[in-house]
Amino acid sequence: MRQIFLDTETTGLDPKLGHRIVEIAAVEILDRRPTGRRLHHYLNPERESESGALQVHGLTQEFLQDKQKFNDITKELLEFIDGAELIMHNAPFDMGFLDHELGLAELQPLNSYCQLITDTLKMAKDLHPGKKNNLDALCERYQVDNSHRTLHGALLDAELLADVYLAMTRGQESLIMEAEIPQPTLDAAMSPFNLQLTVLQASTEELEAHGQYLEQIESQSKGTCLWKRLESATTVR
Repeated sequence: MRQIFLDTETTGLDPKLGHRIVEIAAVEILDRRPTGRRLHHYLNPERESESGALQVHGLTQEFLQDKQKFNDITKELLEFIDGAELIMHNAPFDMGFLDHELGLAELQPLNSYCQLITDTLKMAKDLHPGKKNNLDALCERYQVDNSHRTLHGALLDAELLADVYLAMTRGQESLIMEAEIPQPTLDAAMSPFNLQLTVLQASTEELEAHGQYLEQIESQSKGTCLWKRLESATTVR
């Protein structure tokens, strides 16, 4: 299966307030192995980033002013993700911005171009309820080296996300393989129909003691002892 791990950096938190994407990156995994194919662009959002967003990604308006606009890389992006499973951390956030940008370009929403969209934040919350599940926390939990992550960057985060996802889902193949291994069948010699059982007959004393015990049960149950009914039926035969 072809999987694309995607991340964005933005000028703010809400595309409905006019915020735009300033960086986008995607890396490709095929059958759980990196292919080396990637997409990465800094983008001119045609507006300033909010101070909080700037502290996160550090991409200034001066740095971005000569970069391509989102509409310039749309064709490349859609070709890159076409037919793949698209995997993002906190997918609704990235999807909101991508759908907004695609809408400005008069194109269909993101899910029209990919086979499936997976949110690793939701996966992590299901696996680790009540714990921190941001990308840094997951890197620490799954021993993925993120020591070089001082600022958020779309390409680095997409690569880290791919490593985290592979660690989170490690073992699924082995489970599938185990399910496909035929279960061992019982040897014919071990069949209960072929076992040679030793039958020990009760002694006269044991039979008498058993009879006395049944009489006690019959008396206490006021004539409803099942074993006495079976005994009577056997005697009649």
